[in-house]
Amino acid sequence: MDATLSAGFFGLLDWEQMTGQSRFVVDIVSIPIFSAIAGLITNWTGVIMLFAPVRFTGFYCPGVKTIFPFLPRKVQILPIFAPGGILGFQGFIPARAEKMASLVTDNAVAKIGTAQDFFYRMDPQKIAKHVAQIAGPNVPAMVEDVMQRENPQLWKELPPQGRKLLIQRVETELPAITDRAFKFIGDNFNQLIDIKLLVVGYMRRRPELMKDIIYGLGAPELKFMVRVGLLGFPFGIVLALWLLLIHYSGPEAREAHEHDPGAVFISLPGWLDAPLHFFPTWLWVLLGAALVGVIVNIIAIKVVFEPATPQPRYKYLWKEAKFARRQHTAAANFGHAIAYQIVTMDVIANELLEGPNGDKTRAVLDYFMKAEINRILGPLRTVARLAAGTQEFDAMMSAAGQTLATEMKPWLVEDVEFSKQTAAKVDELATEKLRELPADEFVEMLYTAIEQDAWLLYLHGGLLGLLVGATHILVFGA
Repeated sequence: MDATLSAGFFGLLDWEQMTGQSRFVVDIVSIPIFSAIAGLITNWTGVIMLFAPVRFTGFYCPGVKTIFPFLPRKVQILPIFAPGGILGFQGFIPARAEKMASLVTDNAVAKIGTAQDFFYRMDPQKIAKHVAQIAGPNVPAMVEDVMQRENPQLWKELPPQGRKLLIQRVETELPAITDRAFKFIGDNFNQLIDIKLLVVGYMRRRPELMKDIIYGLGAPELKFMVRVGLLGFPFGIVLALWLLLIHYSGPEAREAHEHDPGAVFISLPGWLDAPLHFFPTWLWVLLGAALVGVIVNIIAIKVVFEPATPQPRYKYLWKEAKFARRQHTAAANFGHAIAYQIVTMDVIANELLEGPNGDKTRAVLDYFMKAEINRILGPLRTVARLAAGTQEFDAMMSAAGQTLATEMKPWLVEDVEFSKQTAAKVDELATEKLRELPADEFVEMLYTAIEQDAWLLYLHGGLLGLLVGATHILVFGA
């Protein structure tokens, strides 16, 4: 086998004879080039594997369903299996969208503030004024709808002047009512919305968004991780020198030196010569190439994320993590993503009214509207209760709260310009708080997205290194 692999293309091509160069020149040129290619391909495909494909893509593979229960847990959780014996792949970050969202919330969003902090930054008074402006023209229709639905007889018997006075009273009071309503909601906001449940639930359903946010947060660092693959070149020089040492200290070099004293031969002590030639040269090529693939991956991740704070160069040649150096800019990018893609007016409104605590929101609005109606009616409350009946009157007030809850969401989100204004305020808050985070906590945000699958990136680097090493053996021999 060694004889077959000693020249390129399974013994069919002798590069030394073809180029007129020595084995030293052929190896010292070809191996670093192949190693650089291996490093680039390894890190480039490694970054791709983090994000793509967004949705699981695979095919049915006979036997997978049978052997799956016997696989180690660490293998079972890889994003390469789907129920029913399906084998395929999904990007690591989209596959773990829920866990990633939880980590991002714990390491970033929750440190910016509570749900109430986000709501207050949106300026509830301005929201109330905006809602009042939009709702104003709808007041007559809303009042009539509630009355027709809950007490048509009372509405029918009410003289036109009485209807007009009621509507005018509501219209006059509307700005103050909405202002008090949003103050009331704000005071109870943390009971109505759990910021972690909001973010995790929203991101879990949108793995594409999680992919975009993480990539946007660390795009320069991810590109750097690809470029670090070029370090395969200097490592390739080291590998080439190692392989040349093996070659020029081997029996073939010894024999050539005996026939021609001018031929290169390196004499090694026995304790070094024996282990050096224990493995065949082709195996050293494969092992060395795999090692280069792993090392460039390790260096890429270390340089990007460690250390979070500046350290002496004798500890870290690069002194400080690249991502930590970019905290000021990255915080602005991430704050923008939070404000315009996650904690938006649309998402908040939907969570308030349709989320797990939507019934609580409606109960809060119901309670508030009953108090407002009683206040507006004043002395007429008793008369209205007698005219409508106690149960019908209470049902009418509850219906007013339900109507407000139903109508509120479109009022909040239909004005795109207003949504942008509130998002800008959240952006300012998020950016400010993220910039204030200690460097180690800030770095942890992106590192947690990669750390748990780092071993797979290293394994992937080793396997690709093996493949490139085998290609070099095929082309140039061992």
